Formats: sequence, C-alpha cells, structure tokens
Amino acid sequence: MKQLRGTDLKRLHRQWRRSNEFRLAVILENLQSPFNVGSIVRTASAMGAEKLYLTGDTPSVRSAGAQKAAMGTDRYLKAEHFETVAEAVAAARADGFRVVGLELADEAVPLFAAPLTPAVAFMVGHEDRGVTAEALALCDTVAFVPQLGRVGSLNVSSATSVACYEARRQGYALSGTPDGSDAGEFGDLDLDDGE
Repeated sequence: MKQLRGTDLKRLHRQWRRSNEFRLAVILENLQSPFNVGSIVRTASAMGAEKLYLTGDTPSVRSAGAQKAAMGTDRYLKAEHFETVAEAVAAARADGFRVVGLELADEAVPLFAAPLTPAVAFMVGHEDRGVTAEALALCDTVAFVPQLGRVGSLNVSSATSVACYEARRQGYALSGTPDGSDAGEFGDLDLDDGE
C-alpha cells in the first residue's frame, strides 16, 4: 500500500465528488478565533461546500489567522459577511439551503437523525457561548454530535467537520458510493443492546 499523490489523488477526489452532488454550506455566527474560521474554511472546501455565511463579529476568511489555518483553500468557496444572523439565514434559504444548527440544546436531535440532504447549511456559533437563542429559533432543525467521553463539547471547527462528513455520508447512503461499497443508513443498524 502506498499514499496517493498528484494525478491519482485528484482522480480519487473527483470520483467521490461526482457521486455526491447534494449541496452543503456553513453559517458562522459570531466566531471569535480566526484560526477556527480558517479550519472551517479548509474543511468546508475539502467537503465541497459552496458557501460560508459569516455573521456578526466572525473574523474574515482573509484575516491573517484564518489564512494561516485555511492554507489558501478559501479560493474554492464563496464567503459573504452579514450584519445579523437573520440576514445570513435569509440569504442561505434564498440560496435553497435548509438550516441545521449545531448545538447541545434540549430539543436537539442526534446529528445522524437530522435530515441533511439535499441541501443543508450548518449553523455554528461562538467558541464559548455557542449558537445564540435568536439563531436557534431561526433554524429548521437543531442537531448535536453524540459524545461518549467526559468532555462536554467539541471545538467548533471539529464539530463542523463531523457535521459536514455526516451530510456527505447521508448523501452517499442515498446515491451510492463510487467504489460500489454500501454506505448504509444509520437507521438500518440494530441499536438494541438486548436489555
């Protein structure tokens, strides 16, 4: 086994991209760290997101810290800044996206149970305070990443990565994978522990 490089790597990514044409975007509400913004840019670009909707005090994708983390990947997606979260959500909906908030909230559903196709814009919030109550009220669905350890929450860029991957996984479960393997639906698994 050897690592893929150059043309082989591009061919692999192109093959998977063609098999999952569902749409993806991310709304960033009042993030504080430009490094988290840059990490989200890189993940969103790698997962084929179309657009970032930045709101409030979120640093620009062109800021020095964001650029350092993104490593130039911001050129693969559009980014637009909005004064308020309501304006960002309205723009995402006008672009055809369903808005799914990522937050540990009392009425949130597990991420794998949230419908993330055919077009989803994930809403992520401030590193410490999370998604605001105003923004949660604007979401179509609110979802959380189930966690098994003793840590209370994930870093915002890590949670965004998990969510983007889950959206793609759901897409492959509907359209099939390019290598012919079964992506499956989580709901098809028997989760009964026998008790």
